[in-house]
Amino acid sequence: MKDKQRIKEVLENTEILLEPDDLISTDHDTTLHYYVLSKPYYLDEFPDEGPETKVREGKITWEKPKLLTPDYMINMSGFSGEAKDAMQMIARDNPDLAGLLYKMNYRKESISTFTISREFEKAEAEIRDKIDQNDDKDNNLTVIIKGVDELWDVSLMKFIQNLVLKSAYKSQLPDYEEKGFLSTDDQGYSVVTRNLEGLPIAASEEIEKMFEMVKNGDEAPSRLKKELDRWGVFNAYQDRFFDLFKED
Repeated sequence: MKDKQRIKEVLENTEILLEPDDLISTDHDTTLHYYVLSKPYYLDEFPDEGPETKVREGKITWEKPKLLTPDYMINMSGFSGEAKDAMQMIARDNPDLAGLLYKMNYRKESISTFTISREFEKAEAEIRDKIDQNDDKDNNLTVIIKGVDELWDVSLMKFIQNLVLKSAYKSQLPDYEEKGFLSTDDQGYSVVTRNLEGLPIAASEEIEKMFEMVKNGDEAPSRLKKELDRWGVFNAYQDRFFDLFKED
């Protein structure tokens, strides 16, 4: 209970000092460059050692988000039997209900921690200057967060959750609707649009891209096979799949 209360306090005291211009992309991988600034915890007991500001810098990369249906998620690994049973119930009642899956690559080695011997406001200004001087293309998705030293990643996670939700509702879902991948049912829920074979149009286009990538040597056949199995359409594509291994 004490830990939950502390997490709640950290969430309440998290501030976004610099909001990114961009959102998570629908069409390609997206990298977030973050800076989490905090007052070092030891300054509460030894204030004479300041002024100091702790900075954590790192990057988080999301793979291109995938549009899913409940029946697809049943075939994904990593879920317990109970979770799959629940998903089967959802799939049975709402087979076309649409959801977004994000794969987040959090590369630990990209994190650097350093201390700026300045008051917090001056340290923030120094980080802003660093960002302004950097011509990195990731600048459009750069965030500065005011967090709490010993639980700085809780502050980061709060921002990530907000970014994912904002990206879904303001960017990705409208984009999918514009492309014809999604429609809205009579209850106002987003549902997938399917082709004549019953496969979601978004999945059909993704599968076509994967076939082309395998053909060009840019994708492993095993990943294509796994994707076809997850959608339950390998039989419909098996001739094309095996043709990939035929010599010209």
